[in-house]
Amino acid sequence: MPQKAFRFGVVAGATEGGAKWLATARRAEELGYSTLLCPDNLNLPTPTAALAAAAAVTTELRVGSFVLASPLRTARAAAWEARSLSVVTNGRFELGLGTGRPEMRQQAGELGLPYGSGQDRLDSISETIDHVRRLDGDAHTPVMIAAGGPKVRRLAGLKADIVTLAGGVLTTREEMSGHVEEIRAAAGDRELELAMNIWVVGEQVPPWIRGFIGVDAETLIEHDSLGLLRGDVDAMAAELERRREEQGVSYFSVNGAFLEEFAPVVARLSGK
Repeated sequence: MPQKAFRFGVVAGATEGGAKWLATARRAEELGYSTLLCPDNLNLPTPTAALAAAAAVTTELRVGSFVLASPLRTARAAAWEARSLSVVTNGRFELGLGTGRPEMRQQAGELGLPYGSGQDRLDSISETIDHVRRLDGDAHTPVMIAAGGPKVRRLAGLKADIVTLAGGVLTTREEMSGHVEEIRAAAGDRELELAMNIWVVGEQVPPWIRGFIGVDAETLIEHDSLGLLRGDVDAMAAELERRREEQGVSYFSVNGAFLEEFAPVVARLSGK
């Protein structure tokens, strides 16, 4: 399968107020990032509002959910939000979907929604995509699925446009290549864009990221983690080219904390 050109996203939340969020959106576009991606969590501003605002102050920057957690909305409500964002951003929205982290059980309860079994949450993703395709009409909202387990990898292969390889941060290169094979087997002749989130750029793990991923920099380095990218621009670019060659990944996102630090790699590789 021919290689796709590189593109890059930055994952950030509108946690520091509107002015800072809009400045982040403008800066991401200025630095050549393809997409501003927003997490979904009741403790953060909703992606729907944040992404609409970001699109309004930019001209080419894409915006995306990273990812809408299926326990926090019904499938129809998620599709409504997605279609709304596609319309108001003039087609610059990417719908990212996932089954949600364990803490979403409490958050779903706060919303009066069931957390559901793993299969329930997977079915909700599938139904959301079906609703979006119906609402799109002749348009096409790109759908990304964060695929961590075998069942969601299969669904992603069958229905997604973009698949983020969402295994744990200590997943080996060989294991990740196996996950890609599963996804491609399910996809058949469908064309897919493969994506990966980089948690850490450099060798310092910010405390909030360490709390989220549960390991320190030394552990990431020891295990040759795909969640970490380090070295100078040449080394980082070479590593991403290796990942594209070995796993087929061409779309990489980084945490907003590394927006500026990662920018030289974006300038080097975007569109190539």
